[in-house]
Formats: sequence, C-alpha cells, structure tokens
Amino acid sequence: MRRILASLAILIGAVSTAHGDAQSDANADAGRDKAKVCSACHGPTGQSPAPLFPHLAGQHESYLAQQIMDIRDGKRQVPQMAAMVAGFSDQDAWNVAAFFASQELPQGEASPNPEQLERGQELYRAGDIEQGIPACSSCHGPSGAGIASAGYPALSGQYSDYIVTSLKAYAAGSRDNSIMADVATKLGESDMQAVANYIQGLR
Repeated sequence: MRRILASLAILIGAVSTAHGDAQSDANADAGRDKAKVCSACHGPTGQSPAPLFPHLAGQHESYLAQQIMDIRDGKRQVPQMAAMVAGFSDQDAWNVAAFFASQELPQGEASPNPEQLERGQELYRAGDIEQGIPACSSCHGPSGAGIASAGYPALSGQYSDYIVTSLKAYAAGSRDNSIMADVATKLGESDMQAVANYIQGLR
C-alpha cells in the first residue's frame, strides 16, 4: 500500500509540474465567468442544489483542475459534463478551479442513526483490518480536508449519495483509481452508506 501511495504521489507531482504555469496564473475572477456553465448542476458558488451532483465549493484547486481536464480529454467518463468542458483550455480549467476553491465549504449533516454513525466513524477513522480496508482519514485527513499536495480531495460535507455513487463506480471500474478501487471492492452496500453518511457530517 505504501508503494502504491508513493507512486501515486510521484504521478500527481509530475502532472502538477506539467500544468504548473497555468496553475500559477489561475484567475478566480475569470473562473467565475467561465463557471456559469457549471451552475445549473453545481450551483453558482459550487454548492450543489441536488445530491446527484457533487459540491465543488472549497475543493482543492489542483484536484478540480485535473478532474476538469481529465473529463475534457476523455480520461474520466462523465457524459453530462463532457460537452460542457469540451472547449476549456488548461487555463480555463485552472481558472474555474480557482474560483470554486475560493468558495465557502459546504456544511452537511449526517443521519443520526447511532449504529450507522458508529460504523461510518470506525471505517473513516480506523478502517477495518480484518477486511483489509485502510482508514479514509489516512488520505483524506481527520476532518475530511484532503491533502492537496498529494492529490487527495476534500470530502467533508459532500453529499452521501454522491459518495456512494463514486464508491460504486470505483468498485465497478468505471472510474479509474487503483487505490480507491481496492478500497471500494471491499466495502459492502451498508458500509458504503455508513461511511458516506459520516463523511457528509464531517467539518
């Protein structure tokens, strides 16, 4: 697992260097105008009005820019977004990412079901050794803030429905990420729901 994490960090570093110039020139004001096309699904400031679409507000700039470019380039399949970002330059991606990253983080509430909360907290904080599931907090931080330098996204306040959908996509292989695929394939439906619920309430 440590070798995988190290390799991913090196890869992320290489990608970040390749797009370094665009990142250094990222303009949130220009991104605000370009992001208008995103508002129908993600809200005008990146706080999504519907659980089907993720919150973008407060997400790491580098992560958002990379996702936009991956979708544009067909490396990540999101049909409803592909046409929206088809004409984006790398600079556009960084500008939009800078705008959303500068917005206020979403504040979510977890379902108060005690058993689900307990299991979600266990998975997020400690993982499950018997099932070979690492703690989510090891990559996404104790408060769900993520690690921008390593390419690990912020999760706190994210819709639980979206988290579950993403986990299922990783497990099915329709979303490409070897680390998350390994984790997701070991999670049953109830565990996905539990950890997603806990993440929604993280602050």
